[in-house]
Amino acid sequence: MALSSSARPFPGIRSLVLAVLGAWFVFALAGSLLGIFDSQPRPPIPLGVTALGPIAVFAVWYLTSLGFREFVSTLNLRLLTFAQVWRVVGIVFVILYWRSALPGVFALPAGLGDVAIGITAPVVAWLWKPPYPRKMFVMWNLLGSLDLVLAVSLGVLSSATPVGLLAGDISTRLMGQFPLSLIPTFFVPLFLIFHLISLDRVRRERP
Repeated sequence: MALSSSARPFPGIRSLVLAVLGAWFVFALAGSLLGIFDSQPRPPIPLGVTALGPIAVFAVWYLTSLGFREFVSTLNLRLLTFAQVWRVVGIVFVILYWRSALPGVFALPAGLGDVAIGITAPVVAWLWKPPYPRKMFVMWNLLGSLDLVLAVSLGVLSSATPVGLLAGDISTRLMGQFPLSLIPTFFVPLFLIFHLISLDRVRRERP
């Protein structure tokens, strides 16, 4: 079966998904502006819940709702892949490291990893056409997912909190403050969900 988008309409589910995305972004933005993610020296629990919660909601919804799974199956994988180009913004982490605003143990792997995924996203999206390069596509999505998980893990471990085992003179506190706090609370889980959708579609829609 070719991995292509279907034309079946899902107006109700599409509207609900857009509403959920909008509410999620508003919550992340409001929390950032109000400073609730700037939790140091306490453990970054609000930030962690906001980062992991949407992924858990997506997983439960996807596994329990046939209609939602069918809607997800109509999404264009090339567009989901191309959307990852926004991750080139990760170069900001490297710049902030040079300015001694973020620790290198977090900023360098997270920033350079995001840039690598971002600049290759258009190429991977362009290559996703018959005959589909499945192995390359899966590997790229796995690497993109690993980069996001690694970035969040290093960010927590480099924070000036009780769980900051890698923390030094410079911490990742800036990541809990606006506007950078929007990255772990909205964009990281969103991009990870895009990877999960792509990987599951490739798994299910085999030739």
